[in-house]
Amino acid sequence: MKLFVGLGNPGAKYAGNRHNIGFMAVDRIASDHGLGPWKARFQGLFAEGRLGDERAALLKPQTFMNLSGQSVGEAMRYLKITPSDLVVFHDELDLAPGKCRVKQGGGHAGHNGLRSIHQHIGPEYGRVRLGIGHPGHKDRVAGYVLSDFAKADQDWLDDLIRGISDGAEALAAGDAGRFQNAVARRVAPARSGGGDKPAETPPPAPRPTPPEPAPEPSGFADKLKSLADRFR
Repeated sequence: MKLFVGLGNPGAKYAGNRHNIGFMAVDRIASDHGLGPWKARFQGLFAEGRLGDERAALLKPQTFMNLSGQSVGEAMRYLKITPSDLVVFHDELDLAPGKCRVKQGGGHAGHNGLRSIHQHIGPEYGRVRLGIGHPGHKDRVAGYVLSDFAKADQDWLDDLIRGISDGAEALAAGDAGRFQNAVARRVAPARSGGGDKPAETPPPAPRPTPPEPAPEPSGFADKLKSLADRFR
């Protein structure tokens, strides 16, 4: 079984925050793939079902971000899974908006949700890092992540979340490359081939210009006239 955890803060006040992009991701997976219904379990909201051939569970900790590890640890103990079966979806300041990267293990880079999970289960779990960009200065980070996405962000955000859902079965099967490809098809779709519009007809080649006749030698016309007069 795989456990997908989305990080965020509970309550309507935080629902649209950048910090809640992890909740958004697992909500879309649950909706598109028929996992659920959500139930209050493990100090969070929990849903389960199948993603392709894999049994899968989704969890949204309701402990607030900096205590997320309590909920995750409790769910893992009940499900009897190891950190290698866990994937955490979280906001990432160090990636440009709309970028998505899969990572196994590593540090928490100051992210309070990851820090808490580290404290409860260690660092050897999988993460899906969801880029939200950086406000430009560390003193602005708290206000930035706890603010809602701007209207201008909605298009790329929707594409990213839909791409994550498209690739969820691949991720559950452990195929990170196929998951990333599914996301890329949404956020950076390939340009279509020649089927969308007919190829332009190349312009006709210019017709060759005939060479100008060589100029007659000086006095030639007078000699020709004189010769013609002699035979009249």
